[in-house]
Amino acid sequence: MSGITYDYMEQYLRKLIPSNTSILEELENFALENRVPIVQKETAKFLELMVTMNRPSRILELGTAIGYSAILMNQAMGGNCQITTIERDEKMIDLATANIEKYGLQNKITILQGDCLEVLENLRGEYDMIFIDAGKGHYNHFLPHCLRLLKKQGVLIADNVLFRGMVASKELATRRKVTIIKRMKSYLELVSSNDELITSVIPMGDGISVTVRKCAESSKEE
Repeated sequence: MSGITYDYMEQYLRKLIPSNTSILEELENFALENRVPIVQKETAKFLELMVTMNRPSRILELGTAIGYSAILMNQAMGGNCQITTIERDEKMIDLATANIEKYGLQNKITILQGDCLEVLENLRGEYDMIFIDAGKGHYNHFLPHCLRLLKKQGVLIADNVLFRGMVASKELATRRKVTIIKRMKSYLELVSSNDELITSVIPMGDGISVTVRKCAESSKEE
């Protein structure tokens, strides 16, 4: 069991999701064969849903891996978006670059090499959607920069926020993951307690949080 949902529930929900074809299927098979972590099946479908609903023209992703999520989001937008994705692992960058070029997406997806926090500190501009899927112990450090870069109407999505259930249950926690657990709890507390934000945590995959800014109250004439 993943620690997030019961096995029978997870298996049933995954059966409801149709298999991908062509590009995404190839990437999924590669990730499985080479033990490269990509978003879980239900998380991928949720991400596709959020992109389709919100129609973001500019997306920022923290954590590229082999480029699976970036390519998925590009497809969900019918190619009508620009995606900037940050990755520090040179091997992953090489794989992602090859995949992006293989499918002719080099004009749609840009990889920035480096530590996510360092890149974020120097990043400018605004994004309609930000997807966090890197440096599990640093989400709380990423947050101020993500909020600075997120448009007023933008959506901030973070994966792995329940981290195998350890964030919510001491019984599942292991000693060597204490720092990650503490920092992930800090992230969830920050986005949940901020009066200017609305956050929903969804017990799906490895735990997903969705954060948006509250609508400013319009002033009423006396």
